Order: sequence, then structure tokens, then C-alpha cells
Amino acid sequence: MRVNGELKDLATTLTDTDEVEAVTIDSADGLSILRHSAAHVLAQAVQKVNPDAKLGIGPPVTDGFYYDFEVPESFTPEDLKALSKEMDRIIRSGQRFVRRVVTDAEAREELANEPFKLELIGLKGGSADGQDNENVEVGGGELTIYDNVNPKTGETEWKDLCRGPHLPNTRMIGNGYALTRVAAAYWRGSEKNPQLQRIYGTAWPTKDELRAYQSRLEEAAKRDHRKLGAELDLFSFPDEIGSGLAVFHPKGGIIRSEIENYLREQLIENDYELVNTPHITKAQLFETSGHLNWYRDGMFPAMHLDEETDADGNVTRQGQDYYLKPMNCPMHNLIFRARGRSYRELPLRLAEFGTVYRYEKSGTLSGLTRVRGLTQDDAHIYVTQDQIKDEVGRQLQFVLETLRGYGLNDFYLELSTKDPVKFVGSDEIWESATQTLRDVAVDSGLELVDDPGGAAFYGPKISVQARDAIGRTWQLSTVQLDFNQPELFELEYTAADGTRQRPAMIHRALLGSVERFFAILLEHYAGAFPVWLSPIQAIGIPVAEEYAAYLDDIAAKLKARGVRVQVDHSDDRMPKKIRTHTKAKIPFQLIAGEDDRANGAVSFRFRDGTQLNGIPVDEAIEKIVDSISSHAQVSTAWLD
Repeated sequence: MRVNGELKDLATTLTDTDEVEAVTIDSADGLSILRHSAAHVLAQAVQKVNPDAKLGIGPPVTDGFYYDFEVPESFTPEDLKALSKEMDRIIRSGQRFVRRVVTDAEAREELANEPFKLELIGLKGGSADGQDNENVEVGGGELTIYDNVNPKTGETEWKDLCRGPHLPNTRMIGNGYALTRVAAAYWRGSEKNPQLQRIYGTAWPTKDELRAYQSRLEEAAKRDHRKLGAELDLFSFPDEIGSGLAVFHPKGGIIRSEIENYLREQLIENDYELVNTPHITKAQLFETSGHLNWYRDGMFPAMHLDEETDADGNVTRQGQDYYLKPMNCPMHNLIFRARGRSYRELPLRLAEFGTVYRYEKSGTLSGLTRVRGLTQDDAHIYVTQDQIKDEVGRQLQFVLETLRGYGLNDFYLELSTKDPVKFVGSDEIWESATQTLRDVAVDSGLELVDDPGGAAFYGPKISVQARDAIGRTWQLSTVQLDFNQPELFELEYTAADGTRQRPAMIHRALLGSVERFFAILLEHYAGAFPVWLSPIQAIGIPVAEEYAAYLDDIAAKLKARGVRVQVDHSDDRMPKKIRTHTKAKIPFQLIAGEDDRANGAVSFRFRDGTQLNGIPVDEAIEKIVDSISSHAQVSTAWLD
């Protein structure tokens, strides 16, 4: 239950003045409690099977839970089977989760053999909050231990340092859980700390919901962009280049170009001005912007350049540090500042496909969704104070309309507000900016979810969350207000009354990064892109070699209309050609035999195997061209 806004165990003693709200197991809070309780049962099972295992932490996470352990040998799939059996035994026994308040000294005595827990006790009320999930163990309040109590004997079977809350008993976990995989993880997320073994699991209120989740995982595995990228020859990560640095192959390059070209067209239609900036810069720029203070750990190390020495090795000219840029915004500020600006120029919308570099930890890299070199479709809009609300609303609508052009249609919004520690500017400015964004988000008519404390240090933001074809949520576009950088860079414009005024700044990223958006679309469409994005839009397949020249003529007409088309002149038999190009997910297979040639026609075979025969060539060309210009997704035969 939630008591006075705080999650509590059902066994909590209440007063007449408490405001109490029920928490059901299928709610977001309920699922977290279910999964956290399952993590405790997992840890109990591990120490039952391996008494020497040392406990790390075991929080709930999206769709599941994990628990970290220090063990002499790595876990294996066979270990997971044995642990599942022990978990089943604990769950059936109906052990009660009993909360107990302890002092630091009592906790240290009871957990003397758990070195990682002892470390967390020392963090209570300090830096543990929010860091790598330690807050499931300790926080700023009282210290508590949860005992797993045998319901028949009243004896404590196992215990763990934990803030809770938990289910009333283990039986409520039921049979809707599963252990999923093993991974390695550094204690408290630092490579300087010991490496532990992490066991992941998932838990749901019922077995049916577990099976549905597992089915979604199977479908997601089929759509994994890393797998499809290799199968469809789209991109790779050569070891010779380095971790998190992708190269796009010709077919992937076509898709990427189409993604960028479409957005570039939309930018120009919506009064953006395109700019371009270098990949490296002097350290001074990021000192001014604050990035060296706030984001140094996420930046590649400095390159010390321009130093000169004489023949004796004495420095005659001091060098300076250069950095690969992690952000484009400081350079856009310099473009704004390059000359005097008038209020008549505002809003000034600067946009760039700017490649940036971020030193992500190797363990966090994940295909194209988390890379070290990425191209942002970055825009920065400079406005007067009274233009802010209208421009934010305009940008949000621009974002939604453009995303729909890529075939994404299911959205909700998230409003990220001030981090109580990491922020610049006054509370009044933050409150005003946050309310402006909230008003715009509400006016959009989309569902709005709060993200307390999730804003960057320089201002609040709206993020567009998009659901893909299998219901997964991806954070895509962001619209952020910034009242920090205009001040730091002393940006000014001449107002109508002749005074010098400070502009407000809006950061707008629509795709986020081209690489990540590429991966999202690849998984959304499972590699079967709409015709306009498909690397090869049509492939000619002659029934016999004598009809290849006829298809070459049709292909020439299609190419003249801008269609990406090829004719398969290989020695493979026709059925094999059909299988090959179906596997490559080409939208249109154009098949020609004697009847087609004699009648000036061509036959279509679609991705799902349906066919349309004897379509006049001119009509076929128009059908293909129309499907490209309309951004249509064509997987089956047209009804008309």
C-alpha cells in the first residue's frame, strides 16, 4: 500500500489520519515490488546452493530484476536450472517477508560476513541514493533488514539488508517468474571495483503474462538490429576501427541517406538554416559551455597540440588542449555570436547533422543504439522571451509530423524536471520554464508522464516516447529549454526599442542520433522497410534468361524515375532467386515470362508471397513510384 504517498508493506501499522492507497500487483509499483521480492528469493536460493556466495544488490529493473554475487566460479545455464528449483521450493513454502529496523552497529554485526553490504551500511544517508541501484538497500532514513520467516516455525530462514517494501509472503510470487541470463558486472558500476556475477530474471503476476513476455522477447530477438544488420549487409563494427564506431555498408548507406535527406527536406520547409561545424575544438569552448565541468567523464581525453620547442627541447610556444566534441550547441552559439543580431531574425533556427564523440564505457556499448561516434540531427533555436511558448509548440508539432513520415505513429510525452542537485539558474526561472513546457505538452493532447529530476543541468525538457511495432518504448525526440548557455556565451540581440537583450535557447533533437534512429527503424520494420527506405526497391527476375533483356528495359524506365532497381542475371534458377530476394526483404520482385513480354506487362511478387500477374508496364511503374513518394509500406498485393 501507499501511505501518505510512500510505499509501505501491508503489515505497516496505520493511524486514523493516514491517507492510504491500495497497490495492486499488476500496477507499476506492484510489479516492482513483485520483482524485488523475487530477487530476494533468488539470493536466498543462491546462498542455499552456494553458502560461500557474497551478496551484492538485487533491484527491480524494467520487466524484471537482477542480483549480483561474488562467487568463486561463474554461473552456468545448468546452475540457473538448479537455482530455479530451489526458488520454487522457497516460493511454495510461503515464507513471510518481515521488516525489521536496525542500528548501523546491529546491521554490521548481523552482516559481518557480507563485505558488500557492510560497505553500503557506511553509505547510509549519503552517496548511495540513486547510484547504481544501491538505494534499494539503504537511503537517507532508517536502516532496515528483511527476514524471510518460516510460517510454520517462526524461524528466520534468510535475511537481507533492504529498504523494501516486499510482498507479504513468497507464495505470492507464484509461477510467473523465470531466470533469464547471467552477466558480469562491476560492484557499484566502477571498473576499479571487483567484478561480480549478475543473474537476471523476470517476474509477472501470472504464468500467462510470463509467456506473453517471453514471446515478446523472442520477437525482439528476431528483430535485433545487430542480427539484421549482418544478415542484410547494412553495417558493421570492425575491430580495426574500435569499439562503438560503426561503418555503414552500401545498402545501409542508402537507408541512412534517405533518413537524413527526408529530415533535411523537412528542415528547409520549416525555416531552418543549415550549418556545419568541426569535429574538434579547443578546450576553452567547453570550459565556457560548462561541458568540461559537467560531462568530462563522457568525453574522450584531450589532445595536447600546437606546442613548439627549440633545438634544445625548450618550449618556445605553449600548447593547448583540443577535444573531440561531445555536443554541437557551443559551436552553434558561436555562429549566433559571429555578428550582431536583430529581433527581426528571431526565431533563428540553426540545424546540423553534426558528428559527435562520447567516451561510453565499453560495457554499455550496444550495436547502433549506444555508440562512441554518433551523428546528431541537432538544432538550436534562438528566440525572444515572448516567443518561447509558441516556438516550443511549433517544434513539438514539427517533431511529431516528421516522425509520422518515418512510419511511427504511437507516442506519449515525458516531462523531465529539475535535478535538485545538478542545476543552474534560479528556482523561479525553472518553475516558469517547466510550466511552459507542461502547457505545450498538455495542449498537444498526448499522454504526459512526469520524469522528476530527469532534466539536464541547464533546463527542463519534453521528450517524445514512441512505441514500435511490438510495443516497446523508445525515447526519440527532445525539446529542451536552456537559460544557461545564452548567459555563458553572452548572446545578445537588438530589441525593437534598441536595447540589447538576451535570447532564450531551445535545443531540439528529432532523431536523437542517426545511428540509434537507424537501429530503431530497422527493428520496428524487422528489416522490411517501406519502399522509400529500402536499399533495393525492385528486383527483376526473368523466368528464363531470354526474358532478362525485357526486364532490363523495364529497369531502365524505373531508374529514369529514380527507382533503385536491379535485374538478377545470375545463373541461379528462378525459385532460388525468389527465395534469395525474399530473404533480402526487397519490396517488389518483378517477374517476366513469355506472356508478360508478349503483352507489354510484368508480374509482381510481394514480400508475403502474394502475386499480381500481367500488370501493364506503365501501370506497374506508376504503382512503384507512387508507393515511394507516399512512404507506403507495401508487404502484400494491392487490393485494386
